[in-house]
Order: sequence, then structure tokens, then C-alpha cells
Amino acid sequence: MSRFPQAKRTQHSRKSARRDRADSVGFNANPLLTVALPAWRSKLMLFLLFVGFIALAGRTFYLMGGVSTGFLQRQGEARYARTLDIPATRGRITDRNGVVLASSVPARAVWAIPEDVDAGPEQLNTLARLLQMNASELKRRLADEDRTFVYLRRQVDADVAERIAALKLAGVHSSREFKRHYPEGATNAHVIGFTNVEDRGQEGIELAYERLLAGRAGSRRVIKDRLGRVVEDDRLREPLDGKELALSIDNRIQYSAHAALKSALDKHRAKAGAAIVFDVKTGEVLALASLPSFDPNLRGRLAGDAIRNRVLTDTFEPGSTMKPFSVAAALEAGKVKVDTRIQTAPGRLTIGNRTIGDAKPHGMLTVEEVVAQSSNVGTAKIALDLPAQTLWDAYTSVGFGQAPRLDFPGAVTGRLRPAKTWRPIEQATISYGHGVSVTLIQLARAYSVFASDGWLVPLTLLRADTTAMPVRAMSAETALAMRKMLEMAVGPEGTAPLARIPAYRVAGKTGTAYKIKNGQYVKEYVASFVGFAPVSDPRIVVAVMIDEPAGQHYGGQVAAPVFAAITASALRTLQVSPDAPLEPSREMIALRKAP
Repeated sequence: MSRFPQAKRTQHSRKSARRDRADSVGFNANPLLTVALPAWRSKLMLFLLFVGFIALAGRTFYLMGGVSTGFLQRQGEARYARTLDIPATRGRITDRNGVVLASSVPARAVWAIPEDVDAGPEQLNTLARLLQMNASELKRRLADEDRTFVYLRRQVDADVAERIAALKLAGVHSSREFKRHYPEGATNAHVIGFTNVEDRGQEGIELAYERLLAGRAGSRRVIKDRLGRVVEDDRLREPLDGKELALSIDNRIQYSAHAALKSALDKHRAKAGAAIVFDVKTGEVLALASLPSFDPNLRGRLAGDAIRNRVLTDTFEPGSTMKPFSVAAALEAGKVKVDTRIQTAPGRLTIGNRTIGDAKPHGMLTVEEVVAQSSNVGTAKIALDLPAQTLWDAYTSVGFGQAPRLDFPGAVTGRLRPAKTWRPIEQATISYGHGVSVTLIQLARAYSVFASDGWLVPLTLLRADTTAMPVRAMSAETALAMRKMLEMAVGPEGTAPLARIPAYRVAGKTGTAYKIKNGQYVKEYVASFVGFAPVSDPRIVVAVMIDEPAGQHYGGQVAAPVFAAITASALRTLQVSPDAPLEPSREMIALRKAP
């Protein structure tokens, strides 16, 4: 019995082993797991892996062996090194006495790296408020993460920049720059002009002398960490600051001219006005005012009409201020003398099918009286006795039809047609200032021939250390004769008694002319006055233009009083000695007559 169970167990074990072998053979023989790969394929894969390793080794040698070290260094430095400009300080602009009219003050440019900015809504609102920006606009600028740099605001005041830095906003930075400041604001705006956000001149002296004022920016190389903090600084080139510029402008006279002009515009409800004062001895422009004006410190409020410098850019028909040059041409040609009598009755003159006339009939007048009484008929008769070319030469010799050489942007030529195109009626009207256009600076400079014994004085806006080099435009005898006539025009019997100044002898001429719009004369006027003082030894020429005065519109009513106010202030400022007895005022006369 003991052998049977043992034999049975042995037989059972053999069956189990055969069954296991059968199962194993069947699994390995599954056709789905049978892969027949060609021998060349495994060899190709091995070859490709070998080539790949060789390529990697070659690239490693190329990068690490110094073949492209310069390129890699440049790429690396581009991620942490920067070359930054060091702004130069723009040169100051002063008046002739050293009063600062324009200077550069420290400011900051606030900028950001959009992808680095990490700030909550409340922080962004605070930042927008400090930058005086709309919060939505700020978020829009910061939303563009494809940009690595974006300006948030330029020329931010230093105290505001410090408050922004105190917020400690990741990705928001600031850099040093300068902001132009104009202490006198609108008073000198048309002379000085202004700069843009890059501190480059855009108008006026700032533009005309950009190279001198701007200087040259320096540069420095900095290494920054990921947060934008400078960890190393190395200067490459020092900045070269701009030069200081001293103007011929006297800020005291400029202020007086601006104030007198503004008062006249308010009184007469005029559209615009302009005035210029210059020294006859040196040609230095002491004041140049234009209204409406603007504050160059507030560039966001600039408008085209306010920016325009009307002294140099606005042309107008000079009216009767042209008459002295027509009469002077006849004196120079020997056609008339100062006491030659001209019949102006009945106050009208017909030329072809056109008729010109005087404001009121005068009858028989001497040449002196023609100028003093401002007779159109008398002036036309004198001019028609001259060849047209002679008149044209006289006008161009004093600068009409030519842009003034002033090194100032925007100066225009005016309009003076060639003499060969003039018809007789045009020759007559041009002689008293119609059919020709000038700028106020042309008109003022032309009058320097009467104030300086026939010499035409070149003008300058820079302080001059030497006297001007004038050119002869007419004889001294003619200039002196015209000076007397112009003094008569300001006398009690002339057209401009309101131009007189206590204790000073004054000479000048009024002008009143219709405006031209769309090629047609309209019932709108330009009133003007040009004169000089003191007559005994002229020191300054002053010209005033009022555009579209309401109500009163004659030059003697509107522009002459402005001339008197500006000239009186300028003579006192320059400490020019009086050359006439002080006339009693109306109040003093009344007191003397009182019992």
C-alpha cells in the first residue's frame, strides 16, 4: 500500500509538467508576436545613433572650443547687459540781462517690462492715478506681454516718480531724463518756442538753435539682474551739455509789450495782435509779442492759432504805413520837394474806370501835409509821376517782398509783384498800401531807414556785443525829411495824436486796411502803427498790428495807443533821456483855469 500512493503522485506530477510545457510552447508560437525584422535595419539604426553622437560631440566642440565665442557672448549679454544713453543737459536760454527764460529740470521716465509686471487691480489704479492716466489705458499697455519694453509716461516730476517707486511694483521702473521749464510762460512763448517729449526743439528759438542748445548725449554700459536692478555700471562716453544762449530780448520790455497788447485786444474785442520793439543802434529785438498766446509748459493744450508767431508769419496789407516809402522814392528821384503843393480836391481820383478817395477832402496840401494828413489822393498823384520800376526798387531796398534774415523759423516774404505787371490803378493803390502784403517785422525794419538816417538795420534775436552793419537804403537828407513828416503825423493836426508820449518826441504812421478773404475784400480790418522815438536821436522802433478790431478800427484809434504804452515803458526801461518839454495834462490845464 505504501508504493501505490507514491506512484500515483509521481504520475500526477509528470502530467502537470507536460501540461505546463504545452502551455508555454503555445504562447511563444503565437503568430501575432512573431516579428521578422531584416538585419540591415538594426544596423542602420545603430549607424544613425553613432552619427548623432558624433554630431553632438562636434557641436559641443564648436560651442565650447571658442569658434563662436563672440556670438554666444553677444547673445548672453543681450539678456543682462544694456547700453543706455546718458542725457545731456539742454542749454539755458536767458534774456539780455541774464533772466532765465528756459531751463531743463530733472525728471523721470516711467517704463515697464509687461511680462514682469505683477500688480493687483488696486495697485494699478494707484499707479494710473499717479501717472495721470486712464486705468484702462494703463492696463492695455501692460497687457501686451510680447513687448519687452513700454513707456508708461515721460517727463514725470521727481516727487511723483518717488511715490511710484514706493509702490515697489515688480516690472515697473524709471530712468533719468530732463524736462524743459519756461518760467515766463505765455509772455515769451512765441520767442522761445518749446521742445517735444524727447527734449528736441519744435518752435521758436528752441528749434532755430537746436544744435547749440541740445548738446550731445553720453552712454553707459550696465548689467542688470532679472528684476531690472543695476549690479554693474561702466561709463563709455560722458555727455556734452548744451550751450547757454543769451537773447536780445529784454524781459521787462517784453512783459510790457505783451500786457499792452492784451489790454488792447480785450478793449477792442480783436481777434489777434502783434508787436515788435528793436534797438535802432544795434538791430537787437527787445520784444516780440503775439496774441493769442500759449503756455509752453502745457503742451497738451497747444493750438494752431495760438502757436503761430504773427510778427513773422501773418501777412496783411500795410495801408497808409506804406505812404512814407512812396513819398521818399519821389524825393530821392527829385520829382517833388517837401514843400511841393499837391491838389487833392475834391478828395477823389479816377484812374481808368476806377476811383480812389480820401476819408475826407483836404484840398491843396504840401508833400509834408500829404503824409501828415494821410491823403490817398495826394500819395497816388506823387507815385504816378514815377516809373513803376523806381517805386518797386524803393520798396525792395527796404526789405519788402523778401524774408527777413533772422535765423528764426517761419518768417515769410510777403507779396510784392514785379513792377512790369502793374497797371496804373495798381501803381496808385500800392503807393498807399493796397495790393501789397507785408509782415509786421518787415514793416518795422523798413522804418529803421527813417530812424537811422537812411540806413537799413539788420535785426537779430541774439544779444549783440557789437553794433549792427546796416546798408544804405536812401540818402540821409531824404530820411531826415521823412522823419519830420512822420513827427507831424503824430502831432495835434496829424492822424495819430494818441501815439504821443509825455516828455518825448515821437514819429510814426498809422495804417488801416481791409482784409482779403477768399480773394475778396471784406469789411474786416487790420489796424497798425509803426514809429520810433525819441526823434532827436532815435533809439527804438516799435510796430503794432491789431487784427479785426470790433467797433473802432482805424490805426490811430486802435494801434497808436498801444504803441504809446509800449514805447513809453521801453524808453524808461532803457533810461533814454527825454527830448521834449513835459506838456501839462488835461487835469493840470483844468486846475489852472479854475478860479
